[in-house]
Amino acid sequence: MSEDGLEVEWTPPSEYRIEIGTEPLDRPARNSVGGWPYFDDGQEWPRCFCGERMALFFQLDLPEDIEFFGGEHLSVFHCAHHNEASDPVTADGRLVPRFWEAPQPPFPGSFWRVLLQRDPGIPEAEPEPAVRALPLTLRPAKDTYFKVGGTASWVQYPEYYRCACGAELAFVCQVPENWAFGVSPGAPVQPYSIRDDAYLLFLGNEVYLLACPQRCDPAAVFPVNQN
Repeated sequence: MSEDGLEVEWTPPSEYRIEIGTEPLDRPARNSVGGWPYFDDGQEWPRCFCGERMALFFQLDLPEDIEFFGGEHLSVFHCAHHNEASDPVTADGRLVPRFWEAPQPPFPGSFWRVLLQRDPGIPEAEPEPAVRALPLTLRPAKDTYFKVGGTASWVQYPEYYRCACGAELAFVCQVPENWAFGVSPGAPVQPYSIRDDAYLLFLGNEVYLLACPQRCDPAAVFPVNQN
């Protein structure tokens, strides 16, 4: 209902299905599984608490009509050597400051990093070595599960988190349960994966990426896990 008492039709938020191509990439692409990551000036390739560089699982440019985050570049990293469900660390009803670096039991630090960057320019000179580089395509769609935008399709119950800055996190992206990312020959075998030639995100849980709409930090994105 509008302020003048007229009925206003609700418009669902824009939603896009993420499709993975089959032809390997041989050059940088902003929408990709694996491949050459793009970073804002000053942003470095994330490293796990163990010191190893995290693997780039996928990256993409969010369409302009995605609420809060349209036009930004989403990148999802996860250590190939450590694999566990994500664990929200909260205090006083909020995620702790720099929650993306907080301990993730049983580990003493974080093994994942999700970035939402405003203006990544030149790609890295070398591609992600472990995850096989493939193109991504975004297509408008509804009621899909590997997607950006729209609303989360919760497996269990909705989860809500407040950023350390005070803003309520907003839904960005969903990755289906047991979604396998192919790896290159000779890549390290990921613990608890379904196959030696594939990596999973967070033990293969359904993953919901929730981000700070105030953009208090490019890394202020929390991966909620459900199964």
